Amino acid sequence: MTIVSGEPPIARAATLERAAPWLFVAFWSTGFIVARYGTEDAGPLTFLTVRLAAAAVLLWIVAAATHAPAINRRQITWASVTGLGMHAMYLGGVFVAIAHGLPSGLGALIAGLHPVITSLAARWLLNERLWPRQWLGVSLGMVGVLAVVVDRLRAHSGGITTFTLCAMTVAVVGMAGGTLVQRSHGARMPLLRGTAVQYSAAAVIVSVGAIGNEHWKFHSTPRLWFSLAWALLVLSIAAVLIMMVLLQRHAAARVSSLFFLTPALSTIEGAILFGERLGLLALIGFVVALAGVWLTTRQPV
Repeated sequence: MTIVSGEPPIARAATLERAAPWLFVAFWSTGFIVARYGTEDAGPLTFLTVRLAAAAVLLWIVAAATHAPAINRRQITWASVTGLGMHAMYLGGVFVAIAHGLPSGLGALIAGLHPVITSLAARWLLNERLWPRQWLGVSLGMVGVLAVVVDRLRAHSGGITTFTLCAMTVAVVGMAGGTLVQRSHGARMPLLRGTAVQYSAAAVIVSVGAIGNEHWKFHSTPRLWFSLAWALLVLSIAAVLIMMVLLQRHAAARVSSLFFLTPALSTIEGAILFGERLGLLALIGFVVALAGVWLTTRQPV
């Protein structure tokens, strides 16, 4: 006699799908903390080169071991373009800005503005329809992020320079562009091999800066290796694979709206780890952004 316990497979799958967006937010928010720790002992682009190259190798090994679907030449091309935006431009801009003094929490706040660009561009380029409730969610998310931005500017304005703001602009544009390319051309991309190609292409690009501008600055310390391990396993593997699955199943604007939550969470993490002030306005902004994400990601009825 066999006793079956727990939820049925379909119910478990539904539970996992509902939990996936929130797991992504929790994982992704730690990336800005990792950027601060990782760039203490390594150049930002050097750190990213090692991280991206290691992630590409690891995913390719897993794909080969599990006999994952192959990737064709056309998919390789679009995966490379996506990698340029999502990983080389976005991560490169964030890490360079934080390495040059931009507070990690404020970097997360600026990066959190990209869903607005993605939502508007997806409406015109991909013809993705947003319901009025979802537009309200996007607006609330924007307001929530701006509230936290104002709070952080009151608390700490150091590191806000023309250079760091330009680096963050590159990051925001890169993530928005990469998201749109992935949504429009990556729906049938093999998940493991496609993501490995994205990382490989991005690693090649950032390695040029790592060698040319940083002369491969990499000082081996326990803090650096812990940061690298977290960035590799939690961010480059777990979080990004969740994001790719979400982009295959949902509209770009809905997935991008999740990024509205990461600034507030990163600010909370910065307050805990680095003693950064967390004001009332930031807490209000977090609640508003949470409401915005709920409205944007909720299925229309």
